Amino acid sequence: MTSRIPRDSRLRLVRPRPLAAAPSAVNQRRPRRPAPRPPEGTPAPAELARMARSGLAPAARVARWADAALGPGSDAATADGKATLADATAERAARDLGLTPDRVRADWDTARLAGLIEVHGASARPGWRLRAWDRDDSAVLRGWVALFDAWSLATPEPGDQEPATVAEVVSAMPQVLSFLQLSAGPVPVDQLLDLLRQRVTELRTERCEVVYDADTTPDAASAAGNAPARPALAAAAGPAESEAEPADPAQAAELAPLLDWALHALASVGALTYGDGQATLTPLGSWAVWVKLEQICVAAQSPAGNIEQSAEDMLRGCAQLRPNAARAEYRAWLAARPVGSAVTELLAAARGEDALLRGLAFEALRVVGAPAEPDVRAVVDEPALRPYALLWLAEHDGVDPEDAHEVLTREEATWLWVDTAAAVADHGEAPMLVRHLESALQPTVPALLKEVRAVGHPRTVQVLVALAAAHPDPALAKAVRRAAFQVHTGGH
Repeated sequence: MTSRIPRDSRLRLVRPRPLAAAPSAVNQRRPRRPAPRPPEGTPAPAELARMARSGLAPAARVARWADAALGPGSDAATADGKATLADATAERAARDLGLTPDRVRADWDTARLAGLIEVHGASARPGWRLRAWDRDDSAVLRGWVALFDAWSLATPEPGDQEPATVAEVVSAMPQVLSFLQLSAGPVPVDQLLDLLRQRVTELRTERCEVVYDADTTPDAASAAGNAPARPALAAAAGPAESEAEPADPAQAAELAPLLDWALHALASVGALTYGDGQATLTPLGSWAVWVKLEQICVAAQSPAGNIEQSAEDMLRGCAQLRPNAARAEYRAWLAARPVGSAVTELLAAARGEDALLRGLAFEALRVVGAPAEPDVRAVVDEPALRPYALLWLAEHDGVDPEDAHEVLTREEATWLWVDTAAAVADHGEAPMLVRHLESALQPTVPALLKEVRAVGHPRTVQVLVALAAAHPDPALAKAVRRAAFQVHTGGH
């Protein structure tokens, strides 16, 4: 190197320029939008975490047992490399914990869905949330939300129902949960069934699946099929206020057992209570639905003031910015701190659970350039960071960004596809997730699902569940849901 500028210079990444040309975010801080407050009566985060710990205590107990009893050199934890506990392992756990084998299996499945256990082949290892379980309330709440997101896997679906109808009910349940959250109290199941029927009708209308009956003329049916669908939350104000058609007894009879299954599954994960002909969100369930509504409805935070934030908060503030604006924020943030500590902080953010922050952290590291190379090379052996690091190093070595993906193996590229899909599922919209399906290397969906199942990404189940709920093709959604269930149970 011929430059005499120290590698840790705070001004290395910023060109000299007049003060008047500096961004307004540095010259004059705009008032930040206050963080939205949860509805009145919502318990404090510490109390919510206590509730989540209590509900997941049996799963955490089994996870800790597995951590101690199924370490390196022990017998295989799972049967034939599947995620289902081997019979001998389940019986051993039952003896040690004073439980029945069936109870152990149920708690094992809950621990996997909550991220307390990660299964790799025939071995199991504790998830990072288990390590932080007693000291980190946010880790506990994230684990419970992961279980809540996978509610449709918590209880087997009715075997005598059409898979396409099951997929429609899973897609419609967020609106039902929104209505429960806005109601802030018990809601009769009949009212929820009417709302579910309306939403399923909307989903079918969006696919132009118009049902003709004896009293429906072709013109009327055509008009119904061309009518614009209501927004997803439009009917959340209550079935009485919507303009839906009168209830169809046959459709209500078709959906009633599926609503019963969905409510029982949500009750099993602690999201609601269900009995005496009515359902009520628990405080945890109400909080989780509110958080998801806020993620949809609240505009992205202004980037002003990100220069003073931690790496994680800065990246979150830049998540909705266009690439050029985000790079400007990265430069301002990097210029305010030594390069060495900034790179360390960015890599720490990349190691977190949020896949979106992982990708953004490496975008910020691209702005750092050469000073980040030693640290990036040092994380190549970390599975979660390896694909990102290899792409970064390839581009740093002069490979065209369009061709950089060629440095990845098929497995690494598939892992990166799942990780990116997790970011889209957490922060994007359903059409984005559907479009992401088209970016896969595999030529067919069955080939993609086979390789996704084999790659072992910890978010595979959640990604497949979200993709199945988002995709408009019932047959493809069915295949993806089946793959999610097979990953969940370890089947083939």
